[in-house]
Parts: sequence; C-alpha cells; structure tokens
Amino acid sequence: MPFHRFPVQSPYRLTQPQWSANAVIYQVNTRQFSDSGTFSGVRCRLSEIRSLGVDIIWLMPIHPIGEKFRKGTLGSPYAVKDYYGVNEEFGSEEEFRDLITAIHAHGMRVILDWVPNHSAWDNALVDLHPEWYARDYKGDFRPSPWWDWDDIIEFDYAVPELREYMIDAMCYWVKEFDIDGFRCDVAGYVPNDFWHQARAALDAVKPVFMLAEWEDRDLHENAFNMTYAWSWNEVLHDIAHGRQPLDKLRKYYSWNERAWPRSAYRMTFVSNHDKNAWDGTQSEQFGPALEACIVLSVIGEGMPLIYNGQEAGETKRLAFFERDPIEWQPHPIGDLYRHLIKLKKSCSALWNGPFGATMIQVPNSRMSRVFSFVRGQDGDKVMVLINFSDQAVTFELEGNLSPGKYVDAIGNEPVEVKAGTLLSLPAWGYQLLFTRLSG
Repeated sequence: MPFHRFPVQSPYRLTQPQWSANAVIYQVNTRQFSDSGTFSGVRCRLSEIRSLGVDIIWLMPIHPIGEKFRKGTLGSPYAVKDYYGVNEEFGSEEEFRDLITAIHAHGMRVILDWVPNHSAWDNALVDLHPEWYARDYKGDFRPSPWWDWDDIIEFDYAVPELREYMIDAMCYWVKEFDIDGFRCDVAGYVPNDFWHQARAALDAVKPVFMLAEWEDRDLHENAFNMTYAWSWNEVLHDIAHGRQPLDKLRKYYSWNERAWPRSAYRMTFVSNHDKNAWDGTQSEQFGPALEACIVLSVIGEGMPLIYNGQEAGETKRLAFFERDPIEWQPHPIGDLYRHLIKLKKSCSALWNGPFGATMIQVPNSRMSRVFSFVRGQDGDKVMVLINFSDQAVTFELEGNLSPGKYVDAIGNEPVEVKAGTLLSLPAWGYQLLFTRLSG
C-alpha cells in the first residue's frame, strides 16, 4: 500500500520577533530595587541593567495594592486593587511613563506583570460586578483553596464580560503607556482560549511579547512567546543537593526537545521573586553548584532570566510584604553574567528557540558526573562541559562527535578535541569551548 504524505498544519503558529533572537530578560522588583523603592530608583540604574546585556525588563505589578486582608505592612503586589491605576508607593503615572520612555531609550523592551486570575478583596469590581468572581461550595468568594492566598479572591472566566474587561485593561497599558507586553501571573489558572482572545486584541494595538508563569506547551498556541522552565530549575536544584542523578537533566532536555514546539522560548533561571522570597537566595538554593547552573541557564537552550540583585551577589531573601532594599555592590556573579551573555549574543548557535541550535549530547566516560553537549550552526560551534559533582573529575570524550580545534572562552587558550581527548574539571567546574570567539 503506497504511503501518502498529507500536509499537517501545526497549531503553534506564533512566530518569534527577530529582535528577541538572542534576548535576555531581567526582573525588577520595584519596591526593593532602590533605597527609594520608586520608578525613579529603577530609572537611575537602567545603564547598569543594560550593561549586563539585558533586552527585556519585566516589572513586577505596578498597580495599587488591596488593603482588606493585606499581608504585612505593604501587602502583596499580586493583590491588585485597581487594574487601571499606579501604586503611589512607586510614584505617579507620569513617573511611570518616564520610566517606560527611559527603558526604550536604553534599547530595551518592558513587559508588565499582569494578575488576571484574582484581585484584592477591595477591588472596585467586587461591588460593581460580584458575579465576575468564583464562589466556593458555600457560595462565598473564593481565595485559592490550595494556597495561603487569603488576601485575594478568584475570578470566574466563564463570564464573557470579565474577559472583555480584562482584555480592555491590558490594551489600555499598551495604548497609553507603550509597554511591550506582559508577564502573566499563574497563566495556567486562566483558560487558554482567553489568552487567544487577549493576544489577538493586543497585537491589533501593537505586536507584544508574552511570558506565561506556567509550564504548558499549549500556552504557546497563538498566545505566549515564552513559558517558565520550572522543571529545569527543579531538576538542577535537586542535582545540586545530590537528590537526583545527572540523567534527570538529560531527560529534561529530551522532553523539551521532543514534546515542546520548536518555536517556543523556555525561560531558564536560578532565581526569581518567588524562589528568592520563599526558598532562599541563589547561593542558598544552589550552593557551590551556582556558577555551573548559571552557565547552563545562559549557554544551554532557553532564554536566561536575571532577578534583580543576583548580579550583586543576592545577599538576602528580600522581604515580600515590607521594604527591604537590595544591597548593591560589584560581585563576581555580575561579571559572570556579563561574560556569558556576551558569548551568547556573539554566537548564533546559542540564540533562543528557533534562532539557535539544538543541544546535542557528547558522550563521555564519566556520564554520571559530567554533562557535555555541543551546539553548532552558521559555522559556529560551542562545546560545553560541566562537572555536576562535588569532586574533581578526569574524563574522556567518546565517539567522534564535533572534533576540531576550539578556544577556551574563559582562559582564551587553544584546545583540540577528538575521541579519546582527556579532560579535567574541578568540582562543579565547567569549560566552554568555541570554534571561534569574537569581540
């Protein structure tokens, strides 16, 4: 029986903008970013952010915060009292507009943190449209039943008028303040067909960049440019603490390659506001494995995220409901990010999603400890060797995958690689080998 090929239309029709090909994202917690905790305080450090190689700034929610059942003194930015307002704690609407203008002047885009799943108890919508909210089995407004989110109540997206309101509010910030997109809080708690509606409406105003705080490939279907690589972070955390074998990381990349659309951006990170506030600083989370994990976040597949303060050594868990300014200081982690991002941008094989090259595993004689892979395209090739163990290791590369002459990106020394090449790495050490280095 003859085999017939039938054209198949992929549901993942969203294309990534060219400007994002080698982009890096940076999260700003306005409350803690500066001593003043204001938009002006953020604006004063934009040059430093840009110097890291950042292209997208994600601002945590900038809206007024609910007072009813408020947590702590200042409350959670994710308990939104007014979707059309600006939190006076951070400054005026004009000062927010000035910040957006300054971000654009530095050659960066800005996305707003959007909280669509729930609002504060004293949001005006509670009185104006109580029918827009979900109810529990007793008929009462419903905080999240599984988490300690008692300062918020959840919406009901079965209500068409709620969808219209939320889309209009999102469009308002694009039209009036020229923002470039949104990071959408707990995006998977909101129906995917709503995101299709929202994306179409937003793109009719101007093309936007959308980040989902969720890990679901179907969110990339006509809606989101990027999703969180939560699994990546969890696997590395477990490896750093000796709770998972290195093969678990290989399984993550196999899953990511085969089960996710090639066009999807995955956001790789060692810290963010949730991890820092509730689980610990980057050093608490990863200990001596930290630098190795940062290297993989930037050089491996995915768009790297930097959470504000990481580049200064992230010396503390920032308080979430109080003022607790970052202690800015020069730090080797900042230097590491700058160097890695410069390498990423200079080599197209290391670019994001469909613009970069797929990671291909290079077998070695110590597979239980050494993670080794190559990425190559357009005449550029990068071999990455990382020792994910607390002991020094000597190993051989096996097979004949990607032999050739390389340059060590750290020491700038020539290295020849072929089957049987003997290499050594210190505990949690790494080596980045490029066929050519620019800049």
